[in-house]
Amino acid sequence: MSATRHWPGVIAASLTATATVMPGFTVGALAPALEADLHIPTTTVGLAMSAFYAATALGSPLAKRVAARLPIPITLAAASVLASATMLLAAQVTSAAALFATLLAGGLGNGLVQPAASRFIAERSPSRRRSLAAGIVGAALGAATLVPGLLVAFVVQPYGWRAALTIAALLALVPAALAPLTRGGLPARAVQPVRAARSRALVLWAVAAALSATGNNAVASYFVQLGTHSGLATDVTGTLLAMSAVIAIAVRLIAGALTDRAPRHNPAVITAMMLSGGAGLALISLGSPATFLIGAVLAFSAGWGWTGLLLASAIHLLPGRAENAGHLVQVGIYTGATVAPFGFGALSAALGITGATLTAAAATFIAAVLIAADASLLARPITGAQPVPGTPVG
Repeated sequence: MSATRHWPGVIAASLTATATVMPGFTVGALAPALEADLHIPTTTVGLAMSAFYAATALGSPLAKRVAARLPIPITLAAASVLASATMLLAAQVTSAAALFATLLAGGLGNGLVQPAASRFIAERSPSRRRSLAAGIVGAALGAATLVPGLLVAFVVQPYGWRAALTIAALLALVPAALAPLTRGGLPARAVQPVRAARSRALVLWAVAAALSATGNNAVASYFVQLGTHSGLATDVTGTLLAMSAVIAIAVRLIAGALTDRAPRHNPAVITAMMLSGGAGLALISLGSPATFLIGAVLAFSAGWGWTGLLLASAIHLLPGRAENAGHLVQVGIYTGATVAPFGFGALSAALGITGATLTAAAATFIAAVLIAADASLLARPITGAQPVPGTPVG
């Protein structure tokens, strides 16, 4: 494969990741209109969204096995079609029970993407470009928030939330047509034994991803509320949310491109990003417009910018087992996404918004400590052990 032929496949995988997570984000963006039409409370819609993310996390072990056995294009195309079907069915629901069932199915489909995309990156992308490739796939989370925003701005008011979901469903079919781009390429690397230290590292990285994702997903879920609490107008906060999403995409791409020059430093960069995200959450807790502005940018850019680098690092630690790497990272991120909305809401009721935001910041700082400590342990030489080429530590 030439130096550039893998990029179309990386983009196809990224677009698939964008499409498959869209059901959760789109239902969230359309929640006010959906609640009014179906006469269901906000908490019920929130639980349905949590069910989507929970299904992704809990279904990830099965998705990992599917992604390991089926051809990558078939897996990605199936995930895209399932996302489209999820949103088409959601556009027809008339009850909360139907919404729950639909989003549960969509969450299971969403779980297919990270293991398949990880396998594609490991098998098709040159090792010197893996951080950027993983960053492009990781940017899908940021991109998936933009489409629902556009639907809210231009479709919901004149045509309604059902039309908006139908349009989102049609857009989700586009990646299915691009799935063949993920065919062919370099042969898969041979499966190598994974020593105990690396297995432990991956589990701790998944825990760290869950902790950090909990803090940052809480900010994403309550962004407008936190902004208005800090004294910003609602329209200004909405604009800042869109800008922050764009910044998050840019940071993931830039970080991936830069760290490809020295992938062994990925854990250190991830640690720094998590620390910066925690600092952003702490600034948000101060409750002034200026600190919210700075904190929001830090929380969205650095605080979310580590996902692609963590995936690339996990792929390096599991030669020939890339679907396992995607599975572990995915479990961590979506566990955090499941816990965040209701956990932050409960903490806000008990401790106030300031206390809840500081707790989210503390979780992110703990995540950074876990990554740093484990990277330090992995860097220690082990007698009789030979380093795996491309391992991002040491």
